[in-house]
Amino acid sequence: MSIVVEHDERRHNILSKALDVFMDEGFEDVTFQKIADRCGITRTTLYIYFKNKKDIFNFSIKQLLQDVENDILLAKKVKNISHTEKLIRVMTVIIERLEENRRLLSVVLNYLFFIAKSDYDPDKRVRRRTVKLRHILATMINDGVKDGEFFPVNVKDADELLYSFVESAVFRLAILRREYVAEIKDAIKLAITRFRA
Repeated sequence: MSIVVEHDERRHNILSKALDVFMDEGFEDVTFQKIADRCGITRTTLYIYFKNKKDIFNFSIKQLLQDVENDILLAKKVKNISHTEKLIRVMTVIIERLEENRRLLSVVLNYLFFIAKSDYDPDKRVRRRTVKLRHILATMINDGVKDGEFFPVNVKDADELLYSFVESAVFRLAILRREYVAEIKDAIKLAITRFRA
């Protein structure tokens, strides 16, 4: 059991230090050797945990998205509150997770710029990674409409509106280097309360 804990702890430590390397160097210039050097381990040891730098990067993204989805599902399950309050709670959780992971967002944007140079459509990659999030938001909006709490809005358009707040938060946190985006949380509350019938 302790071997698994040590393995997970070392993996987490590698991910944390790898983010520093990605932030310092940019995705394109990072090498497996640079990550190993920053971690104080050999490349051979690093291969025990990850296949390559893309594997490290993808694992970081996957972990963040899984944490966000778990938080969203917990917020969504809260009983005895309105659809409006649940949706506000879920969106707030998303924005707070983004605030907590500003460093990773910068790396993600750097990676998207990198793949855009190679004629790969970054929008396709982002949409594939965020499909669950978009589905959860659309379901929550649809539930509010079905229960008569929300106006009969176009669910796809309302979902796109809420997702645009997420994109705006990413931009402000990663590009403008803000630490917090309280104004986006306020705008989200305003937008969601406008859905109410």
